[in-house]
Amino acid sequence: MAGSPTARRRRLAIELKKLREESGLTCNHVGRELDWSGSKVNRLETGLGRVQPSDIDALCRFYGTSIELRDLLKSFAKESKTKGWWHGHTDAIPAWFSVYVGLEQAACDLRSYQSEFVPGLLQTPEYATALSRASADRSDEEIASLVEVRMRRQKLLSTTPSPDLWTVIHESALRHVIGSRATMAAQVERILDAAASRNVTVQILPFDAGAYPATGPFTILGFPEQEDPDVVYREGLTDSVYLESPADVSLYTKAFDHLRASALSSERSASFMRAVLKEHSR
Repeated sequence: MAGSPTARRRRLAIELKKLREESGLTCNHVGRELDWSGSKVNRLETGLGRVQPSDIDALCRFYGTSIELRDLLKSFAKESKTKGWWHGHTDAIPAWFSVYVGLEQAACDLRSYQSEFVPGLLQTPEYATALSRASADRSDEEIASLVEVRMRRQKLLSTTPSPDLWTVIHESALRHVIGSRATMAAQVERILDAAASRNVTVQILPFDAGAYPATGPFTILGFPEQEDPDVVYREGLTDSVYLESPADVSLYTKAFDHLRASALSSERSASFMRAVLKEHSR
């Protein structure tokens, strides 16, 4: 989780909630005992509240934790206040997506399904620009900033250590012409180049794949530390949903397993993309 204040904030929230649940108490009960509101305790446990060192001290005394755990939680709180590179692009990254970027920076495993568009981590600047122009309320400056952020995010795949990206892309994303056929040809070539990397696996789900789980695009993020559970991310037009319950994560994991079993193998996907590349290059 090094380098991601968002991930540290999530880990701190998880640990605080675990301490309360192990005590068998409600947020309101803890709040009354500490002369806080129950909503403050809830905000701390969901990562929405700003955690002060004094809050950690009070909670650790109340729960009777060890000094080592108290110091660890304090370190999480301190690291959660640092700024990631994405915090300097608030004009291009809405608050609800900033959380995702922070988690993405900490992930060691990304499993993604895209049904309409090429995944952001594999987009070319030209494709990303053409896609962004579809939103009529964005200025040229905002579009340029958004594309810059998307390209910055892609550096994640070439870092050391780099996360493993396994993505299933529906054939429609390759057929749907965004910008121009030349833009699409360059985009398909970009995906092929990325798929040759040791940490990137690309599978194409063809039109004739038959029935598969009825779901929109989603990403499952996995983290290097066992204490940090997987999270499912689903994005809408103006907001996003983060699913963390074991039941939800399990459901999406099974859906992804079904999707990659229905998709072409990596080798056949590469051949398929080369054929599509020729079509766009005509």
